[in-house]
Amino acid sequence: METIFDLIRAGKMELPETPSLVVDGGIMRDNIARMQEGVSACGCALRPHIKTHKIPYFTNLQLQAGAKGITCAKVSEAEVMVCGGAQDIFIAYPMVGDFRVKRALALQRRMRRLILAVDSLEGARALDDAAKAAGVSCEVRLEVDTGAARTGALREKCVELGTEINKLGNLRLTGIYTFKSLILEGAPTEDAQAAALEEARLMDETAKALRAAGVDIQDVSIGSTPTGLLAAQTGLATEVRPGTYIFNDWMVMKEGCAQFSQIAVRLYCTVVSTPRPDLAVIDGGVKTFPMDAPVGVPPYYYPGYAVILNKEGKPQENLTLRRMSEEHGIVTAADGETGLRVGQLLELIPVHVCPAVNLQNKLFLYERGQLTSLPVAARGMLV
Repeated sequence: METIFDLIRAGKMELPETPSLVVDGGIMRDNIARMQEGVSACGCALRPHIKTHKIPYFTNLQLQAGAKGITCAKVSEAEVMVCGGAQDIFIAYPMVGDFRVKRALALQRRMRRLILAVDSLEGARALDDAAKAAGVSCEVRLEVDTGAARTGALREKCVELGTEINKLGNLRLTGIYTFKSLILEGAPTEDAQAAALEEARLMDETAKALRAAGVDIQDVSIGSTPTGLLAAQTGLATEVRPGTYIFNDWMVMKEGCAQFSQIAVRLYCTVVSTPRPDLAVIDGGVKTFPMDAPVGVPPYYYPGYAVILNKEGKPQENLTLRRMSEEHGIVTAADGETGLRVGQLLELIPVHVCPAVNLQNKLFLYERGQLTSLPVAARGMLV
């Protein structure tokens, strides 16, 4: 079956504008089904992270496919998703700050289930005080650092911290969670299987230690796109939280957890200037392409801030996008000849799709022969 990308290359479909981000609905739905079926077959729940798509339409497709609920990073994202119909949300980010807590408690009254996150006694006490003043009880999970060295309590402190949180009258500590991704023994790794097994084992040990201390840990929530299905297969987790899998990108393909044909998204730009044979300028710069992925470093050696494709839809190794300003993307040629012309449409794959979506006010979705525009409703939700 022809994808929207095939149609655009063949001149059978025109885009309304550039820069634009385009999603093929057929590939996207296959990605949803594949992850859901794989995780469900393990007897594990899937709670996808909406940070990748940030759009209620896609959330509802994931829920309809069998997802238990969804994951958000911020309260403001969760507010958008509740307006779109979601009723079971885990906000996987420390619930710190009066402004954030007040909005979370107000949101909880509109939902069937809201799970909040803590990783410190100070944060837990402040949340408990606010819940008590509001006359409500909050379900919380304790975040555990399993090697990413980001947020999360150190494993050796989790029993003491969990025991203290468990004493707070208006919090119900029902689970633990972590984000580790491709980290093994504290260092980056390309071995997703080993990373997932370590993640599941460390969290299982932490849950058992907390239970032995009298804390009723019910949920063990782990896993990102590279490790989610592998972690579910260990049988040690109750749920996994992948996000990128719905679209996939160059990063997860290089990590070995998606095939090229399973990347459901493209960025399109127009060549606006060719001042020199070895240089062309496109109409997308840092307002279009994220710069969070390191370029040209091991282990994956990303060639630029996006991967440029040729007329056959394959990577064009001669061309790179490694320099940008706000509105300009500078494409250079290794052999001195870009071969690009003013007005030409350029097809690119984002290295990391999640921040790429967040840079767009809208994206274009191709389904059932129609190209429609969807607003990125949870774009820029920082609180």
